[in-house]
Parts: sequence; C-alpha cells; structure tokens
Amino acid sequence: MTKLIVICGGTATGKSGLALALAMRLGTVIISADSRQVYREFNIGTAKPNLEEQKLVPHYLIDICNPTENMTVADYQEQAQGLIACCACSPLLVGGTGLYIKSVTRGMKIPRVAPQPQLRSQLASLSQVQLYKMLEQVDSAASAKIHPNDNVRTLRALEVFYVTGCPISAQQGENPPSYPILQIGLDCEPDILTHRIAQRTEKMIADGLVKEVEYLCQKYGVDLPLLNTLGYQEIKQYLLGDISLETAIELTVLHTRQFAKRQGTWFRAVPEIEWFDAENPNLLEQVWQRVQQFSTDFGEEGVA
Repeated sequence: MTKLIVICGGTATGKSGLALALAMRLGTVIISADSRQVYREFNIGTAKPNLEEQKLVPHYLIDICNPTENMTVADYQEQAQGLIACCACSPLLVGGTGLYIKSVTRGMKIPRVAPQPQLRSQLASLSQVQLYKMLEQVDSAASAKIHPNDNVRTLRALEVFYVTGCPISAQQGENPPSYPILQIGLDCEPDILTHRIAQRTEKMIADGLVKEVEYLCQKYGVDLPLLNTLGYQEIKQYLLGDISLETAIELTVLHTRQFAKRQGTWFRAVPEIEWFDAENPNLLEQVWQRVQQFSTDFGEEGVA
C-alpha cells in the first residue's frame, strides 16, 4: 500500500537532518517540498542537500528548473504525485513550503493556467479597487474569499477567468489521496529558533553564500526575481554597496525569523500535523516510534 510521511515546519527547525536519518532507516527516498530548492544553482542560500547527503539518500524535486523558469504549484503537484505513485516504499515529503505540501496531502484542484504576462500587464494598469470590483462581477464566490487588498490573488483569479472563461472558484476544491498520510511537524521556542536561524545564517556565509550570490548576479543579472528572495536579497544589497555585510547578515536573520513565524502560523492551522520539539535530544527515536506505529496501523510490520 502506498503511504506518505510528511516532515514539515518552519525554517531552521531541523527538518532535513531528521528526514535524512529517517530515510536511511526506512531505506526510502526524500521528495523535497521547498519552492526554491527546485531551482538549479541556488544551493547555499536555500540550504539544499549537498552531494554527500544526496548520495546517502535519493532526493527528488531539487534542481529541476532553471532560475529563469517558473515552477507553478500545479507543476510541482503533478511531479510529486507521480513520484509518490511510483515509490515502492513510503517516501518522505520534506520541506517548509506549505502550499506545496497541501497540494499533495489535500489533493488540491489547481487550475492549470500559466501566467499571462500581457494580460497581467493590462490588468496591472488598473487600481486594486477596480480589479476587485471586476472580480466581484465575474466570480463573487472567489471575491468572498479574497481580501479586497490582496492584489496577487485578485489578479490570479481574474487571469484564470479571462483565460478559461470559467470562474476560478468553480475550478478549485480538493480531491484527497486515498493512501494514508502521517504528518510530522517540528517546532521550538521562539528564542531558540532565532538562535538556530542565526547559526544557520553564519554557516551559509562561511560556506560561500556571498560568492554564490555574486556569481548568480553576474550570470543572470541583479533583476532576476529569485535574487529578491530570502537570504539572496540581503547579500545582493551588500554586493551593490547599499549595506554592510554585518547588516546583511542581521537582516537575513530578522527576515528569516519573520518568515519562520508565518510558516508556523500556516502549519499550526493544519489539524493533521503531529508536533514534536525540534530541541528534544530524543527527537529521532520519538519520531521513529511514531513512524513504526504508523506502518503497523496500516498493515506493515514495524521496521527494525
């Protein structure tokens, strides 16, 4: 029987290390659920598994897109579902991108409409008030769920409607997978998490993050959208001479902490997640026992 084990939580909570240890015990694979690790050449700043880790356990859905390409949630969902269906043993879905994980665990129905730059450019010439009024006229169900100030979701809903002729609300919903899913969440106290984030940031700097960002800026230009993401934007500011390296590091820690808080809010709203303390010295054994119980509950003997 196909089964899925999810390891999720905020950044710097130790998801990758725990998943690697579990995967080695289970003899299974890891499917990344990280919206930046899918992109090639973005390595240090995304905490992508290194080559040694990838040799220990097969990792999937990393390095599958060029930085100039766009990986949609629908694209990710399709590839992840295909991998899960092909796995001989329970794969681990690991990461902090809540929407990626939700697309798989809830079987989200996602309109397969690629971004339309020309249409978006035309719509962007209108104010958010005008756009929202348009959405209310063509898709009142969607507008009821979208905040009047949410420009991104408003534009997307209008884009889907004008491309397909069908309201986005009629194309959404869920079709949950039939296989059992165990969702493990990692968390720790805010002060401890801040310390972990600071340590991780310092390690990224020591591992060569500045050189990585410099290389990416030279190859793709400073306007590459991915260079405006966490960790890369702050170092880019340093390279452009706008701030000092010390300030860039401080801002990276601050922004990462804010991001981790948003991740925590997202995952805490998922009732199926079973939470574990990332700082518990017996974390691996506790999670291992839960995984064995999960396997037994669904017709398999626990793995020794």
